[in-house]
Amino acid sequence: MTEQRSPWAEPDTHTVIEPVPPASTAPIAGPAQPFDGRPGGSARVAPQYASGRVSRLGAPPPPPPPDVPSGGRDRDDDDPVKRNQRILKWLGGGAILVVAVGLIVILVSVLTNNATTPGGLFDRHAEAPSDTRPELARRCPPPSIPPDNPNNGGGAEVPPGPRTTDSESGISYKEYGAPWRPLLQNWRDQGELRITYRQGQDFVTEPNYDGAGHDYHATILSGHVPAAVNDGMVLDLHCVGDQIAADVRISFYPKGNQLEQLEAKDLTLGGRPARLLKFRLHFSEAGLTAKSELVSIALVDLGKPEAAILYVSIPDTHRQYDYVADEAPESIRPV
Repeated sequence: MTEQRSPWAEPDTHTVIEPVPPASTAPIAGPAQPFDGRPGGSARVAPQYASGRVSRLGAPPPPPPPDVPSGGRDRDDDDPVKRNQRILKWLGGGAILVVAVGLIVILVSVLTNNATTPGGLFDRHAEAPSDTRPELARRCPPPSIPPDNPNNGGGAEVPPGPRTTDSESGISYKEYGAPWRPLLQNWRDQGELRITYRQGQDFVTEPNYDGAGHDYHATILSGHVPAAVNDGMVLDLHCVGDQIAADVRISFYPKGNQLEQLEAKDLTLGGRPARLLKFRLHFSEAGLTAKSELVSIALVDLGKPEAAILYVSIPDTHRQYDYVADEAPESIRPV
């Protein structure tokens, strides 16, 4: 049997111990091996690092930019929410640009118009005082060239016979017998000049024609138009006459009446400058037999800030009195 050796036995003196060779100064080739703790094992060698830049202490460096895939298209294009947000931003920016351009155009227009048109946004001129002249004076200013005889006192002979005298208007004219009667009430037009006729004659041609107690009349009416223009004494009879004709049409006749012009002329009545308008109005109204009416309007310049008026109307149911539309104006005389 084989002899057993105790581990605590003395070492065998016959054991040969080889000397350890001195460490070599040559560089270690290859990677260093870790020390395994056994005799004769390899020694641990510290790992070798190359020198380089030392990072600055503090905040960490910013993250690198996102990768852009090949083809150059942003990945956000694939996101419908972000794409819609971009589109809304573009549309909003365009709308703001359009509004800004519009405001600039309006501002330039206002500033330009203000240079040539009074009353602009930046007009610093004081407003003119309100026109306090009478209605006729505002609508029909005096002509720059007065007639040849603006202050002639008349002098025409007064025709014999009964006369209607309108001292307020400053004229007199022929008075007619039955069926004509003295005026029982004032007549006031509802037009622009609001003339009140206080003197004259009339008679009823169709009593209670509408069943509501209204009568239809033939009339001879006189009145006057206040037309003071400071101390001016000359009126534009053409303008005044046209306005009076328009006023009586809307005041005394059915709506929608049609005018047939018969005569419009300048003349002298009682030695005073005058204007005569003669026309026939055609109309139709339920219950009214008359379908037209002959009208004459004489406007007389008396040389004072008023124009005298004589208004004659004859319905076609009583054409036998049409002559009054010519005779009554011709009989006018100043008083």
